[in-house]
Amino acid sequence: MTGPLRTALTPLTLRGRCLVAAGLTLLGLAALLGERALSQLAVFVLALPLLSALAVSRQRVRVAARRTVTPARVPRGEDAEVLLEVTNAERRTGRLWLLTEQLPAELGRSPRFVVERLATGGTAALRYRVHGGRRGRYRLGPLRLRLVDPFGLVQRTASGTGDAPLLVVPRVRELGPGGPAGGQGGGAEGARRSIAVHGEDDVSTRAYRHGDDLRKVHWRATARTGELQVRMEERPWRASAALLLDTRVRAHLLARTAAPGAAAAPAAPGPPGDPAPPPDSLEWLVEAAASIGSRLAGRGAVLRVVTEAGELAPGTGRGGLGPADLLDRLATLTPSRGASLAPAVELLSRVAGDGPVVALLGTVGPDDLGELVAARSGPSRDVAVLLDVTGWADPAGSRSRRALSASARAHLTGQLEQSASLLRGAGWQVVHAGADRSVESVWAELARARGVAAGVPA
Repeated sequence: MTGPLRTALTPLTLRGRCLVAAGLTLLGLAALLGERALSQLAVFVLALPLLSALAVSRQRVRVAARRTVTPARVPRGEDAEVLLEVTNAERRTGRLWLLTEQLPAELGRSPRFVVERLATGGTAALRYRVHGGRRGRYRLGPLRLRLVDPFGLVQRTASGTGDAPLLVVPRVRELGPGGPAGGQGGGAEGARRSIAVHGEDDVSTRAYRHGDDLRKVHWRATARTGELQVRMEERPWRASAALLLDTRVRAHLLARTAAPGAAAAPAAPGPPGDPAPPPDSLEWLVEAAASIGSRLAGRGAVLRVVTEAGELAPGTGRGGLGPADLLDRLATLTPSRGASLAPAVELLSRVAGDGPVVALLGTVGPDDLGELVAARSGPSRDVAVLLDVTGWADPAGSRSRRALSASARAHLTGQLEQSASLLRGAGWQVVHAGADRSVESVWAELARARGVAAGVPA
C-alpha cells in the first residue's frame, strides 16, 4: 500500500495532507464513539481535498515564456539581468500560478514568482538577476508552473520547454603597455611586410626548430654557420603569438563546486581590492590567458592557443583566435587528465611560428619541461609564467581541499625554483605568480624586464 498511498498523496500540499490526517482521525473517533455528527464532519473534511483536486485537474493552462538576457555573455564575478515575459495563451483568465525559473546551481538560487488572475493574452513581466560565479555555458529555464487551489490543499506541477543561453566568460583585466609583442622580428601592430629575396646568396635564414619542414633547409647557410638553417621565403607577413596553457589536474589546486543550498564558501585568497578573485590556480591561469591573449590579438597578432588536450580553434575551425573567439573557448575550458605537457609542446612546435610564446604553467618540475626547453631554447622573446599554487591551499575556514603540510609546501617551492632556473638557462623570461598577485602586476613585471633588457628605462 505504500506505493499507491504515496501516489495518491503526491498532489497534496502539506496543508492538504494535514487535513486528510485530521479527517481520518475524526472518522476513527466517530466509529469508536458512535457519533454521527463526527462522521459527517469527517466526510466533509475528507471531501474538501478531493473537490480541490478535481478543480485543479480541470484547469487548462497554456503559458508562453520569453527570456531576454542582458548581457548574454557576462564576465565571471558579474551579474546579468533576465527579463522573463510570461503570457497566458489560454482562452480563460488564469488563476493562482506559482512559477519557478529553474537555474543551474552555479548561477544562484532559482527565483520564484506568484502570478494571479492573468487575463487571456496578457503578459506578466518578471525580472531577476543571475550571478556568474563560475565560467561555463548555461541554460536558463525551463519554467516550472505550479497550480494551487484557493485553499492551498492541492497543487499540480508542469514544466515548460523553452530556455535561454548564458555564457560566463573569464574576466579580461586591463593590462598596461609593454609586454610580449606578437610578430616575427618586431612588434608591429598587425602590419604586413615582406622578406625580400634577391638571390640565392641573399636569402634570409634562421635556425632550424623542431617541426620545421626539412625541404626548407638552406644547405649553404648551414655549411657556413655549422648549424642547421632554414629558408625564410618571401611571403605576406603578419604578427603571430602563441599561448601554452597547462590545464592538467595534477598541476593545479582546484576548488570544488558548492552543492545547491550549501552555505557560502569563504572568500578565496586574492590580491587586495579584487571583489571576485580566482577561486583556484586554474581559474587564475584562464584569466591570465584571456587577458594576455586579448591584448596580443588586439595588437593584430595571429593568436594560437594550445593545451595538452589540443588546440583551441576558432568557430571557423582554422586560423588564429580573435578576442571574442578566445573568450568563448576559454569559457568552457576544463581540467584535463593528461600526465605530460609533451602533446602541448609538440602542437606548439607546429603552430607557434616565429612569434613569442607565453607559457602559463601550473605546478611543473624539471622533468615536465624537457620537451619545452628542447623545442624553444636560445635567445628569444618567449615568456613563462610559473604559478605558485600553495597560495590557494587551505584558505581560512575552507573544507574544499586538504591543507598542505610543511614538507609538501617546501617541495613545491623547491620544484618551482628548479623549473625557473631551467627555463632561464634556456633563454626564457620567467616570472612567478600566485594567489596574491594579479594578472596586471605580472604583466607589468614582464614589461619592466623587457624594457631593461632593451636598454629602456623601466
